[in-house]
Amino acid sequence: MNAEKCHMRESGNCPGLWPGSAVAGMICLVLTLLASPVAAQGFAGLGAEGEGYPVVRPGTAITFPEDHGAHPDHRIEWWYVTANLTDDTGAPLGVQWTLFRQASVPNDTGKGWASRQYWMGHTALTTADTHRHAERLARGGTGQAGVVAAPFSAWIDEWSFASTGAGFTPLRLASGGADFAYDLMLATDAPMVLQGEGGYSRKSDRGQASYYVSQPFFTVSGTVTLDGEDRAVTGRAWMDREWSSQPLAPDQTGWDWFSLHLESGAKLMLFRLRSESRAPYLAGNWIAPDGTSEALARDAITMEPLETAAVANRTLPVKWRLAVAGRGLDVTVEALNRESWNGTSFPYWEGPITVTGSEGGAGYLEMTGYPADR
Repeated sequence: MNAEKCHMRESGNCPGLWPGSAVAGMICLVLTLLASPVAAQGFAGLGAEGEGYPVVRPGTAITFPEDHGAHPDHRIEWWYVTANLTDDTGAPLGVQWTLFRQASVPNDTGKGWASRQYWMGHTALTTADTHRHAERLARGGTGQAGVVAAPFSAWIDEWSFASTGAGFTPLRLASGGADFAYDLMLATDAPMVLQGEGGYSRKSDRGQASYYVSQPFFTVSGTVTLDGEDRAVTGRAWMDREWSSQPLAPDQTGWDWFSLHLESGAKLMLFRLRSESRAPYLAGNWIAPDGTSEALARDAITMEPLETAAVANRTLPVKWRLAVAGRGLDVTVEALNRESWNGTSFPYWEGPITVTGSEGGAGYLEMTGYPADR
């Protein structure tokens, strides 16, 4: 299917799919990005020009609960949860839940099936010897997916991440696929953490950026179900929120993103944006146990792949050295399960990692944009 045909379907005028179909619209959006020149403009088209959409600017105030909700004027945003858990036998595992919103045109005013907002949900469960994932697609404006700021609720079909009381926390996270599920409670008294400089997260030296906030201090309890077997779990979770109109530069082909829960109680977020023509762009924040967040200088960050593995016909770094000058941190992180591949519409690697070295801990790694081996 070419981009022109996809545009016809997205507009509701294409034979073969009923007008306004949620799945048809999202598939058309995906195929348009994959088939058109936009696909060459950053991973998943995120480096395409954001003309007509609001510009992300430094110094913009971020407020809650309002900014827990959707920002439909911006082209892209997501609500992201990763959890490092231990079951009642002591075995480590991880879960991921993500809800993406994408606007296909600026200043969308469409209602119901005429909405040009699209939603995509991903869920995954990872143990040392298995990785399961699932995907959902939805059209905006129909109630099939969405986010409400207060009381907070994010959903796509029956998958949900929602406050259980009058405040933002505690929250219940419930999701799953054909052969796995999880039902978790997340709680914290800590305030939200502003990443980058006061929530303004630079992604290149050319002006690309996002608004980026996190809640890395969740404690977790609940149940995971794998192949019909229920397991009680406890652990820690990290929630990320980002929204932007052009988060990547056109030549940025993908990223390597880390979130670490350190034994000291500190948290660390690092990312490396890879480019076709420039050195990788490095950034991160050191988050003290009291929630104080400090942006790290690029020359203080070391992100060094140590070992690769063949995964989904790709060569991926699954063991890394991470170091932060001035913080005494020099650790090795390694995938719990090297096969943590999400074969979704835009495929990527996402899974739990272990942390050893100057400090122990656990965390999550996401890697996007690695091409298939020839």
